[in-house]
Amino acid sequence: MEQPQQQLLHFSHSNHPLDFEQDLRGGATCCGCQESVYGPAYYCGEWWGKNYRVHHKSCAELPIGLHHPLHPIHPLILFDEKTHYPEEEEDKQKTKCQLCNESRRQYTYRCYRCDFNLHATCASLPPTIESSQVHHHPLTPFWKWMSFTCDLCAKEVKGIPNQCALCSLWFHNSCASLPRRLKVIRHKHLLHLTHSYLEVKLHQSDSRFCQICVKKVNTNFGFYYCSKCDFVAHLDCAADYRNRENINLLKLKEEENEDSELNQSATYKVKNIKVGVDGTEIATEIQHFSHEHDLKLSDDEVLNNEKCNGCVQAIFPPFYSCVNCRFFLHESCAKLPRKKRHPLHQHLLTLFSKSPYYWTNTFQCYACERYCNGFSYRCGRCNFNLDVPCSLISDILTHPGHEHRLLLSSIESKHNCSCCDSKISPIFRCTTCDFALDFKCATLPQTARYKQHEHPFTLRYIAEDDSGEYYCDICEEERDPKHWFYYCANCDYPAHTKCILGKNPNLK
Repeated sequence: MEQPQQQLLHFSHSNHPLDFEQDLRGGATCCGCQESVYGPAYYCGEWWGKNYRVHHKSCAELPIGLHHPLHPIHPLILFDEKTHYPEEEEDKQKTKCQLCNESRRQYTYRCYRCDFNLHATCASLPPTIESSQVHHHPLTPFWKWMSFTCDLCAKEVKGIPNQCALCSLWFHNSCASLPRRLKVIRHKHLLHLTHSYLEVKLHQSDSRFCQICVKKVNTNFGFYYCSKCDFVAHLDCAADYRNRENINLLKLKEEENEDSELNQSATYKVKNIKVGVDGTEIATEIQHFSHEHDLKLSDDEVLNNEKCNGCVQAIFPPFYSCVNCRFFLHESCAKLPRKKRHPLHQHLLTLFSKSPYYWTNTFQCYACERYCNGFSYRCGRCNFNLDVPCSLISDILTHPGHEHRLLLSSIESKHNCSCCDSKISPIFRCTTCDFALDFKCATLPQTARYKQHEHPFTLRYIAEDDSGEYYCDICEEERDPKHWFYYCANCDYPAHTKCILGKNPNLK
């Protein structure tokens, strides 16, 4: 067996030679094919960060030129767009491959005379694809440019189909190279490539919507599916590098996705217990990791509009408090797990009572974009933070402000929030109507107090009357009747949510 070169001069990187590594770990993105690198690779040890250069061994050893049956009249030359176009022009200059009909940032074989382009991955297709994971028979490229319907994704495409002569099925190149299983950030289990002929029974109407983009899935064709959770995703959505979790599936087992740490993440020790009238045990005094003093359970009303130190929302009983200082925790916030997973992030999140930054105790929540100085669920290696209210919302939301269930969309939405008109992603979308809800509105407290006003305000979803004129009684400016607002029914007192809660409602 021929030994690989320990160093390689590469056309895309004339600054330094690339060093060979037999088993490169870490899942860095290959400059040639844009897939994760695990195993034999060439890399440049001089450039790091944004300019880090790493290649699969096979991508680094691609020939500079070749003759291809799709363009026999001229030779094709290997081309790297990153070395030819400035960064700000990259998206404008992406070339479309004549085989897969897609524009991707990959090495491309090009004929400059004819403006003919083939991705390196497409140009190197073998005469027969023996190892395709989308079909149980070998697939053979049909070397003729034509229009056809892909039997996996149902798209009308122009290109070279990969055919199974035994089953009379046609697959375009992108679908023929899809993995049989993959892991997306949004879901804790592996998703499996599924086709209608497997007769998968989808249990609920929402399951026919992709739970990444919240658009309809044609289940007569291919999709990715988790049978444990009835989770469905489009092929394109699940395979998109922005949604996939960057892990080595070869060493991953299904049961490894279950976190043993989640069952060992208590945040407090019980100091005193009483038995309730129904026989249940109630922790009346606890030692919580977030505070130096013991906290005692209380059912009393709180004066002075105090806020919970955990979720930074108004305190309502029952709650724990410190007799030595003004520290309050809702009973529910005291029982938050120390570690948890959330569909917005691929890594395990840890509960922190204070920001890890020594110069401030404030962080910005990724989901609602509010600044907060309460508890945060944080991923240290990604600088990812969620405040407590946002961390409690999963990917399927039932909200009293809307009659239908809402699904979390992971992609940038064209829909503005129906309740405030802001354009913040991620956003929840309704599969029945055009209603959309961002995290900022989804986490508005149902009741709130305003300064010295004697009554609490209640969150309202529809206008209080049909007068046609709606104003905020605090700022006296006009209100949009479609937007949610706070209302005191005792005083017939409507107000903007921002006027009741203030500019930074999550700061204590």
